[in-house]
Parts: sequence; structure tokens; C-alpha cells
Amino acid sequence: MKKYLITSRKHYTDTPALFRSVLQESLKKHLPDFVLYRDKKTLHYTMQAEHFLDVCKNFYGLKAFLHQDYNLANKLGATGVHLTSRQFNDIPLAKDLGLEVIISTHTHNEVHIAEAMGVDYVTYSPIFFTPSKGEPKGVDDLAEIVAMADIDIFALGGIIGDKEVKSLQESGVFGFASIRYFE
Repeated sequence: MKKYLITSRKHYTDTPALFRSVLQESLKKHLPDFVLYRDKKTLHYTMQAEHFLDVCKNFYGLKAFLHQDYNLANKLGATGVHLTSRQFNDIPLAKDLGLEVIISTHTHNEVHIAEAMGVDYVTYSPIFFTPSKGEPKGVDDLAEIVAMADIDIFALGGIIGDKEVKSLQESGVFGFASIRYFE
């Protein structure tokens, strides 16, 4: 099962040297296959994205994504962009730039639309309880959409430890994405 590490300002900060150090240690410790730089509040997103990609290039095979901004992802040479569920119209624009695209989905219908639009991956959430993210979908619902879709799906939401990861294994899901699991 693939691992998708999502950064958070709380854990990674926006101080460049500390950000680089914490990111480097997290990547060495967890060896994820995918990583996303996500920080909705920093005033220095471009600078931090440059630091993020500089650290990521030291990990062979790691796919590095930026959040929402496909033009910046293209400009800085990221693997791709992770779009929000409000950015379906941006899928063709990101794909035209040659980027790999992940989009956040929360319903079976959104997964099918994303698949039809040619995204490379989706996150499907929340699988387990996550504060302020609504009713968890559960592993059975995840297994159902995995069986119906022909796209790589990352389970997301409430995956905080090995207990949750183990319960995902029988669903056939491509991988899992998390912030808290990797802290």
C-alpha cells in the first residue's frame, strides 16, 4: 500500500530551516511514496515550496506535489498538484501542463467524475473520524468505491496509526494519505 504524507503548518512550521529539518526527518523515518506541501496560511508559500521540493529531490522515486496551485507546481518542477474538491474545472489545465493530478473527493460521484476527467489519483475521505470533517465513510464504503472505480484511490481521514492502516488493507485501496500518521 502506497503512503502519502501531507504536511501541516502545525508540525512543519513556516520557518525555513526548521521546515527543511522536520521534513527531511519525516521523509527518512516514514519513506512515503508521495508527499504534499500543504499550508493554507503561510504568506511565503512559494519560498517554502522551493525548500520543500529541494528536500524532496534527495529521496529517489518520491513524488512531490503542491497544493492547489498547478501553475506554481509546473514552474517549480513538482511532480504534480493536489487539487481541492472545488477545483474540478482546473483538472484539464493542470494535465495540459504535464502534471500528475490528485484531487480530493468525498462522494462516489466525485470519484467517477475525477476518473472521467483523467486525474491520476484521488483522495477519498473521511474514512475514519476526523475532527470537523463530517461523518466517516468507513472501510466498507471505501472497498465499494475501490471495486467500482478504475483509478488509484488514497484513503484519507482519521488514519493516525497502524491500526487504521491495517484495517484498510483488505479494501484493495491503492494507498493512504495522512497528516497525523506521519507526525
